[in-house]
This record gives sequence, structure tokens and C-alpha cells, in this order.
Amino acid sequence: MTTTITTNWNELARKALSGDCLTLEEGLSILDAPDDETLPILHAAFQVRKHYYGKKVKLNMIINAKSGLCPEDCGYCSQSIVSTAPVKKYTLLDKDTLLDGAREALARKAGTYCIVAAGKGPTEKELEQVIEAVREIRETMPLKICACLGILKGDQAERLAEAGVHRYNHNLNTSRTNYPAITTTHTYDQRVETVQSVKQSGMSPCSGVIIGMGESRREIVEIGLALRELDADSIPVNFLNAIPGTPLENAGRTPALFALKVLALFRFLCPEKEIRVAGGREVNLRTLQPLALYAANSVFVGDYLTTPGQEMNADYQMIEDLGFEIELNAL
Repeated sequence: MTTTITTNWNELARKALSGDCLTLEEGLSILDAPDDETLPILHAAFQVRKHYYGKKVKLNMIINAKSGLCPEDCGYCSQSIVSTAPVKKYTLLDKDTLLDGAREALARKAGTYCIVAAGKGPTEKELEQVIEAVREIRETMPLKICACLGILKGDQAERLAEAGVHRYNHNLNTSRTNYPAITTTHTYDQRVETVQSVKQSGMSPCSGVIIGMGESRREIVEIGLALRELDADSIPVNFLNAIPGTPLENAGRTPALFALKVLALFRFLCPEKEIRVAGGREVNLRTLQPLALYAANSVFVGDYLTTPGQEMNADYQMIEDLGFEIELNAL
């Protein structure tokens, strides 16, 4: 029986490499597979990852550009209006601080610098502050820039693209069905519309998921299929880090072996895309973090928005010990 199952994983890899989309049932077969099948599944996923990315690993760094003042009620977020978590609260950082963050990203060997601001969407003043900083970064540093400022309206996407933002992140986070259980202050469709406007502006769309928020296994496959349909270039796969003081503080940890199967699923569903093992990897994958890079080809280095990440030298060592290599920008 094991031989047959292993052959099936390799068949899924061949299907992904041929450009054919996995069915819902095939996706579920990955998530429902016995834990003993995790390594064969990862082996098959690695064939796809290696075809498109070799052994390169992309590094990204986040700066929390505006913290703790968000009017949204997202249940996972320590910065939301319903959170009582003791996080720092400040308005959008000034240009010099954003430039210092870019220099830190370069020092950490990151190829992409992610400017993230909590909120429903940027005000005109905030947008201009980001644009001013982006223009100077583009003129002086070999960095790709990703902005994550919430829902965009009007010509905001076009203005960010014109300023030199390479990528815009707006995660779907969970399935359409599960969405009302996570937030009520905006809709799933609003997020989809923002990703579509990002694509139309010429920026690279980045959109991903948070696993561990009460979604079913079927819903995990459904959101993977939705991200494939959206044609997101970069897909951060987060695993909930249940922060005390948030509505989801009592959510259980995602088992490490299941998290690895999720990453493999996203590699099969979106074979040529950047799959980033993102927030919560340290808490959920724990000692199995290195195995994630057999499916994913990208990580965040350093801290996240309000939670600490793995010490960056440990990330460098992990990549080196795998026989992988950090991908540097060629701007």
C-alpha cells in the first residue's frame, strides 16, 4: 500500500509540473494522508520546487510601519481594535525610520523589504509618506519593496506602482466560508478586489493564508485553489501564532507534520509561485522548520509585526545545513 501511495505523490508532482491543476479530492488526499507519508509527500513537492527555484531561498524582512491603531476586528491580530494584547501603538513611521529599516533589510541579506501598516487602508497622508520613502529607497538601495497597507481605493495602487513598489501584499487569510468568523469589518470580496487592482496596476500581487483559524481541511484546499485562480505571484503561508488578548488566543497549535503537508499542498497547487513559510513557523513547526524549505522557497528573516522570529543567524545556518543558498537581488 505504501508503494502505491508514494507513486501517487510523484504523480501529483508530474501533474503540477505539466501545468494541470490538482482536483479538490487530490488536495484533500495530501492533508488527509497519514503522518508516515509526510516525507514522501515532501519529496514529491521538492521535485516541483527544485524545477522552478533550484535550491535558492528568498529572504524577506518586515517593518511594522504603523502599530496597534487598527479599527478592524480581525480575530488573529494583536493590533486590532478588539485585541487587549500589550503591543506598541504608534502612527506611521517617518521617512528616515523607513529608510533605516531598508538598510537593516540589506544587512540581513533580505532581497525584499516589506513595509506593513495596520489599518483598513491608507489615508492620503500615509500613502504619500510611504511613496516618498519608496522613491528614495529605489534610488539608493538594491532592494525589492513590498507594501502592505490594507484595502486600496481609487488610484492608490497605480500611485504605489509608479513610485516603485514592486509587490503589494493583501492576504485572503482564510476561505470565503470561514471569513465571517474571523472578521466582520470588511469582506472576503473586498480583499479579492484589492488583489485584482494590484494586478491591474502592474505591481506583483502577494496574497496568502493563515492556517489554524478554525477552517476545515476542505477549506484549506479551497483557499489554495482561490489563490491559484487569483494568480498571486507570492503566497505567504502563515500558521496562527495564538496571541493572548486576541479572540483566537485559545486556538491550538497546528501540528508540525500537518503544517508540512499544507506547504506541500500549496506547492502542488501553485507550482511556479513563491511559497513563503511565514508567520508562526517557529511556534508551529518548531524543530521541523528546515523541512519546510523542501516545499517553500522563501522565509521572513527577523521579527514579525508584534511577535519575535527566529534569530537570523539560525536561519542562515538552517539554509546552509540544507545545502541551500540565499538568493540575492539582481536589480
